[in-house]
Amino acid sequence: MRVKSEVFVRAYLRLCQAAGVPVVIVRRGDESAGAIFIRIDSLDGSVALYGPAPSGWEGSEAERRFVSCFGPRRVTMAEADLYLARQLKFDEDLWIIEIEDKEGRHFLGESLIGG
Repeated sequence: MRVKSEVFVRAYLRLCQAAGVPVVIVRRGDESAGAIFIRIDSLDGSVALYGPAPSGWEGSEAERRFVSCFGPRRVTMAEADLYLARQLKFDEDLWIIEIEDKEGRHFLGESLIGG
C-alpha cells in the first residue's frame, strides 16, 4: 500500500528544508490519493517538472514513482503552468510542490524513473 499523499509531501518538504532549499506547496491536493507534481525552478528562467509515473511501472503500485514530464529538456514556467492546468482538468485533487534551486536538484532519489 502506498503512503498517503500528504505524508509523502510532508516528508519531501522536510528533506528539502534539511538541505536548505526553499520549497513550498503551491497547490494542496487530496490528502490520501492526490497525484503529486514537483516543479524545480533553477532561477535561470527554466524549470523541470516531475509527475507520477504511469501505472504499470514496476513498483508504482506500492511506492510513489516519478518521471520527468518533459523528458530531458527544461521548459519555461509558462510551459510548465500550461501542462499543470491541463492536468488539473483531469484531476482536481493533485498537489503541486515547487523548489527553487540553482543546481536543479529534485531530491527524488530512487523514486525517479529514468532520471
